[in-house]
Amino acid sequence: MTLGWKLVIDSTNAPALADFWAAALGYEVEDPGALIEQLLAAGHVGEEAIAEHRGRRTFRGYAAVRHPEDPFDATSGVGRGRRLLFQEVPEGKTGKNRLHIDVHSEPGASGGRDELVARLEGLGATRIREVNQGPAGHWWIMQDPEGNEFCVS
Repeated sequence: MTLGWKLVIDSTNAPALADFWAAALGYEVEDPGALIEQLLAAGHVGEEAIAEHRGRRTFRGYAAVRHPEDPFDATSGVGRGRRLLFQEVPEGKTGKNRLHIDVHSEPGASGGRDELVARLEGLGATRIREVNQGPAGHWWIMQDPEGNEFCVS
């Protein structure tokens, strides 16, 4: 039996980091608005658990992105496929990631990697180091706006 999963990323500003990764990957930011309204109406959560970001009600300290072609629950907005969840934590990043995302440019696109790196920089990412292993691969190590490392090949 296969298991469902999501990648959870600690953050200091979950909605802003979700916006970055949605733009970087072409994903959609999940909209939990309908679920929030149901939980508020039933008294299961209070207004203190809710925030607003870009005109949408969200759960304070959380945001998620999902692949636009994957199924999702219409009531909660939660994706049932490729998904990243960002959760706010009080401490900042202190060391190297032990897990990271590899972002791939369009296969066969001329200048694809360089164009992708430039686009990601425009969204707020930072180049750290170029790695050229010849036939074994050529990629950039980058950081998202909160310093989480990822690779672009």
